[in-house]
Amino acid sequence: MNLKKGFFERKVESEKIDHLDERATYKMSAQLLSMLPSGIKARPIVFVCIGTDRSTGDSLGPLIGTLLSERRQDSFLVYGTLEDPIHAVNLQEKLEEIHQKHHNPFIIGIDACLGRLKSVGTIQLNEGPLKPGAGVNKELPDVGEMHITGIVNVSGFMEFFVLQNTRLSLVMKMAKTIVDGIMITSRSYERRERLLSLDLQKEMNS
Repeated sequence: MNLKKGFFERKVESEKIDHLDERATYKMSAQLLSMLPSGIKARPIVFVCIGTDRSTGDSLGPLIGTLLSERRQDSFLVYGTLEDPIHAVNLQEKLEEIHQKHHNPFIIGIDACLGRLKSVGTIQLNEGPLKPGAGVNKELPDVGEMHITGIVNVSGFMEFFVLQNTRLSLVMKMAKTIVDGIMITSRSYERRERLLSLDLQKEMNS
């Protein structure tokens, strides 16, 4: 869970997407698709959803992981659910497991964060790794080559209390928006990779 400003090393910062925007899922999907590697699935795409169901505000990641796992899609791999969460205690172990199972994975970290009052309810996609241990002064490994964060509440005062008292309705709505955006991306990604494969076959046969 990220609690304060400056936890991420960003290369490019996207615009903030309000989860209530009627086009939020399409904006997110377009942004995400543009940030994914291409090359006929040379790298598996792995979502690592971080957090715990023991804190309402910090449950965004595993809730997204659970909702994604319940949907049918073959483009992306998902780790971190309500049933099997990824958090500070097991993060290193889970990342090692992912790298053992998948060759050269492109990892996308997903987590909740706190921010300014006017930004609560917004979703951001950024290049660069997630640094989940910085907020609790723990030495944890960086997660991902890009990350998705949802601002679930206000930072700056009694952060852990704020997380515990974050409204579940907001977290659920944000999770559904993010999951819908990822599902749209999955279909677009599959089409893009099929077209690339067809183009490569044509070049090889010409």
